[in-house]
Amino acid sequence: MSTTSTRSTTVSPVRNILTKVPEVTLIFWVIKVLATTVGETAADFLNVDLNLGLTITSIIMAVLLVAALIVQFRLQKYTPAVYWLAVVLISVVGTLITDNLTDSLGVPLWVTTVVFAIALAATFTVWAISEKTLSIHSIFTTRRESFYWLAVLFTFALGTAAGDLVAEGLNLGFFVALLVFAAAIALVAVAYFVFHLNAVLAFWIAYILTRPLGASTGDLLSQPVADGGLGLGTTGTSVLFLAVILILVIVLTRRARTADAQPEDAQLTATA
Repeated sequence: MSTTSTRSTTVSPVRNILTKVPEVTLIFWVIKVLATTVGETAADFLNVDLNLGLTITSIIMAVLLVAALIVQFRLQKYTPAVYWLAVVLISVVGTLITDNLTDSLGVPLWVTTVVFAIALAATFTVWAISEKTLSIHSIFTTRRESFYWLAVLFTFALGTAAGDLVAEGLNLGFFVALLVFAAAIALVAVAYFVFHLNAVLAFWIAYILTRPLGASTGDLLSQPVADGGLGLGTTGTSVLFLAVILILVIVLTRRARTADAQPEDAQLTATA
């Protein structure tokens, strides 16, 4: 018992930096899926509804993403608002990268899917060789955090391409594509909980699959009925999902503040 108490009141620099990456909980996955959906709908809203065009939209979102990542890298601990803002922005940028390649340059969806899959695999390979681990719980250096965010960017770009390929390229429709990726995630969950699939591998497979799941969900909700969607529009869908993300981030922020205050309270009690 005394050993446990000592450990609970000792905060090392490494542990402090590790808190920059959130714990993988149910809320984590909910916000991740919502963020991926917003990435799809917000990109369409800025590009089409506001008529900014792909180029201007891409520049604006890239600048905002760089600014958010600069703040994220400078922080010494996990801050929900900054972290999830970066995730939402990188989701939008990942979508725009794929849209620029397919819509502006005419690159086929299967090509972008393969290219981003190779880019992601290369990132994981270099990361694993240089750091000997791909676990997000071991990110306590700037280089590891750089690998992490680069991998996240490629998962979003890959997910957009793969989701569009299944829904549009293969003419399966948004709803069927949603079911396909939801079923794939369910299989990963079964493999992890029942057959004890490696936790790191299971995490990254699920992380990759949530992107096309979110993209298919966003398209299903926002696209016109004539195109296979529910016709809710990009504006309504984006606002709704952003509102839910905001509420969940507020909850996480309050939890983080409570957790930060607990060691101090414990020390005051022990001293008294």
